[in-house]
Amino acid sequence: MAPVRAVPVRDARGAWADIAALGVSQIVGYGTLYYSFGILAPAMARDVGWPTEWVFGTLSVALLAGGLVAPWTGRWLDRFGAGRVMATGSVAAAGALVAAALAPAAPAFVLALVAIEVASTFVQYGAAFPLLVQLHPGTAQRSILYLTLIAGFASTLFWPLTTWLHGTMSWREVYLVFAAMNVAVCLPIHLWLARRPKASALPAVEAEPIAPVTPARGLVPPSLRSRAFLLMGIAFAFQSLVVSSVLVHMLPILSALGLGLAGVMVSTVFGPAQVAGRFTLMVFGRDLSPLALAAISAALLPASLVLLAATAPSAFGAAVFAALFGLGNGLYSIVGGTLPLALFGPEGYGALQGRVTSIRLIVGSVAPFAFALATDWIGVGGGLLITALLGCAAVLAFTAVGLLVKNAACAASNASANVSYDA
Repeated sequence: MAPVRAVPVRDARGAWADIAALGVSQIVGYGTLYYSFGILAPAMARDVGWPTEWVFGTLSVALLAGGLVAPWTGRWLDRFGAGRVMATGSVAAAGALVAAALAPAAPAFVLALVAIEVASTFVQYGAAFPLLVQLHPGTAQRSILYLTLIAGFASTLFWPLTTWLHGTMSWREVYLVFAAMNVAVCLPIHLWLARRPKASALPAVEAEPIAPVTPARGLVPPSLRSRAFLLMGIAFAFQSLVVSSVLVHMLPILSALGLGLAGVMVSTVFGPAQVAGRFTLMVFGRDLSPLALAAISAALLPASLVLLAATAPSAFGAAVFAALFGLGNGLYSIVGGTLPLALFGPEGYGALQGRVTSIRLIVGSVAPFAFALATDWIGVGGGLLITALLGCAAVLAFTAVGLLVKNAACAASNASANVSYDA
């Protein structure tokens, strides 16, 4: 049996520093560019003279633009290095936030919002995961888990922070503050990470406590890669619909269900639930396959929506919903990075992650606007149930991927047995 290659101690120490720094940048990136929007959108609508639904429709267009750009972003991550792309993205994100804050009229605001979502593809998970794969390919899956553990606090920190800031200043001033955070916090981190040496460039010194977990090749044989990617893409698309619909509208949903101020308190359960789920996975789920994790995350999301619709306006029911949805979304974030890596391997991972990000953004781009229209027509409860039904399709698609991998493994095992018998 060939010995397991030891991972350098220097690389191990660097990995923890990389993960911690990248986690901070992800908290700021998601908090300023994504989680704050649902809170500021009503004020934006009043300022530009639009109905709130139109502002969410603009977000859908912006997400679509980000999805269309994502495949190019993925190729740039592989070609130029994810650290350099993320550093550029920090500057772009800050500039886009400033442009939105200074937009004199609706057309300029729309262009700025599109720029924000395009910049997001450079600095959020779609770029952060490939950066970890490039720097530490031997422990990439575990590193992705640790990163999402830290970044799970983004909503917990930025929902109340945005609410507090907006209570003392306009949404435009809030965006200027957020632009400064991207330059002062994220840019230095990404510049430092861009200069970090890759693990392969470091000399092996002694064994490192985190064993390599990234497969050299994916679980899917070349002949089935297209089919497996299609099924995985369908699953991620439906999950994106659920997640995008609810996250953008989280506080308005709870308020519409009669929870009032309690809704803000309940929403704070969401972030810690994300972190708790990831921490539990880190401690107890080491042997859980990415496919099993994907199915679990997909099932938790619609289950939580059904529970919320059935128990409203119960604050306890809403708290359980926030916990389950946070748990499912926390696992969903991990699956988005680890499942493509497990199925298809690390080669060309940046481009692969770009395609995954594109699918999730393009399909999810219609979710905020569509959910807003659905709730106007059939109420919040009806909108939640329809969204839950769509979420069940993700469970079926992930199950199909699992069957495909299982059949491929059985076929390979049978072929190997036949070769051995003939020999």
